[in-house]
Amino acid sequence: MKKVKVKRDASAPKRKKTVKSALSVAHPEPENWRRVYALIQQHREEEVAPVDTMGCDSAGRFESDARSQRLSILFSLILSAQTKDEYTDAAMKNLRAAVGGCITVDALLNTSSKDIQSAVRPAGMAEKKTKYLLETAKLLKEHFDSDVPRTVEGLMSLSGVGPKITFLALQVAWNQNDGIGVDVHVHRLSNVLGWNSPEAADEERTRINLESWLPKEYWKEVNHLLVGFGQTICSKKTPKCGQCRVNAAGLCPSAREESQSRLSKEEVAALEIKLEDSEALYKIEPV
Repeated sequence: MKKVKVKRDASAPKRKKTVKSALSVAHPEPENWRRVYALIQQHREEEVAPVDTMGCDSAGRFESDARSQRLSILFSLILSAQTKDEYTDAAMKNLRAAVGGCITVDALLNTSSKDIQSAVRPAGMAEKKTKYLLETAKLLKEHFDSDVPRTVEGLMSLSGVGPKITFLALQVAWNQNDGIGVDVHVHRLSNVLGWNSPEAADEERTRINLESWLPKEYWKEVNHLLVGFGQTICSKKTPKCGQCRVNAAGLCPSAREESQSRLSKEEVAALEIKLEDSEALYKIEPV
């Protein structure tokens, strides 16, 4: 069972938000998860997903300094709640223009809430997200030198920030691997693939399940991997089971029967050889 040490931040404002860091009894390691992971990697290498060009790790691409890049990552994650990457990306472009071309705490605080709300409208829930952005900007200015906190406790003290945003912000903004960022894609696909047994009811249960058995070197890449797989192959409404290598190899417990297109024994054997030759089956290099 893996435990995550949460660093205390003396400068953090006091807010009653906590992160459960470990299960009392570790979730068992799912059978064949490495084979499934390798097959999903193959899909991801072949097709560009929206998360690859418009995800949070691309949010700071227009900023010239590291602090503004980190702030762009955090603000894009706040805006990304319950919306698609395309809409979050559009909202961030509008926000950058509304605050004068560069994302800073002072620039945001010097912009009217009306203008911010108009800018972030593509991301949905514009009024609520504007409130979160302004409250977070004030807290960053007062407690964190107008920068993104480097601790779990510091990030969790911010408005509109929960475990998903916290761990993704640490990974992308600070290159710190303190936990898994579990969103709706990671949660749903963990249930679809049988990685939660029994199925997890929410994202937080999925996160602590995954953190108990998934090797830590995969924590940083698993969100990006599964989000893109969900966007291109295993969508909620129209999963492409007939095109899915996981299904073809007989490793998906949730494939739709009418869409199944199983490989022959000879084709499966050839696929196994290909995976072994590339060392993707037994040695998956982290991003």
